Amino acid sequence: MVPEERKERYEVSDTGVGPEGGEPVGLFRGVGVALVTLFDADGGLDAGATAEHAARLVDLGIRAVLVAGTTGEPASLEADERRALLAAVRRAVPAGGGVPVIAGTGAASTRQAVAHTVAACDGGADAVLALSPPQVADPRPYYDAVAKAAGAVPVLAYHFPESCPPGISIEHLRDLPVAGCKDSSGDVTRFHEELARFDGALYVGSPVLTYLAGVMGATGALLAIANVDPERCVAAFGGDVDAQKALIAPHLTATAAFPSALKGLVAARFGTSTTVRMGRDGC
Repeated sequence: MVPEERKERYEVSDTGVGPEGGEPVGLFRGVGVALVTLFDADGGLDAGATAEHAARLVDLGIRAVLVAGTTGEPASLEADERRALLAAVRRAVPAGGGVPVIAGTGAASTRQAVAHTVAACDGGADAVLALSPPQVADPRPYYDAVAKAAGAVPVLAYHFPESCPPGISIEHLRDLPVAGCKDSSGDVTRFHEELARFDGALYVGSPVLTYLAGVMGATGALLAIANVDPERCVAAFGGDVDAQKALIAPHLTATAAFPSALKGLVAARFGTSTTVRMGRDGC
């Protein structure tokens, strides 16, 4: 049962789509950011600084904010930290402002993913993004449970086989009760197949495909590198070849030691904290 307040917040039109771009309420078109989670020097959550960074990126053209996605070091976050982080970003990026806040709710087990999803929806997320579970060949029961937990809130599947193998096959993706998919594989052949065979919203997660996604008509991109250079991400999706080329060097730097290198790039531009909890330099 979906709480009445959640139904009101996420009610869609009689046509089943949102007022802009033909997408369900909670989705977006264009470039969104897979937001870093900022920590203080002692490794404590700095929800305020993270929210301030999110608002700054929106001012620079970002069309959606993903909280506690892969870039946000979600495995290091306690349940209360997830709630505080979402609440802070939700205040900084208010509902109804045209920029949805999406919460990452994927987990290794269905039980965990359902709990994260319920908390995110009750906390004001406009949509949830669920990474496929590791070492699960058929993720359909997992996504059925997540979709049931989300109620009226749109669910995005998340294909990232490098992080959680084997990911989601095209055949299974077509059967999932989701409004769309984020694909961070960087696989060009799969991208073309998804465009041809998947009816939901399609977001690329690899910056190397940003230009291609825009010119080929994908719904958008959800990018970690948008924490550093949102302007060029937006330009590349809009068809700027030079902007696309300029994204490659920071992308390679960021992925060489993730997430510490990415946070170093963000700090160099915006003066944010470089503290990480995960990865080679994590606490």
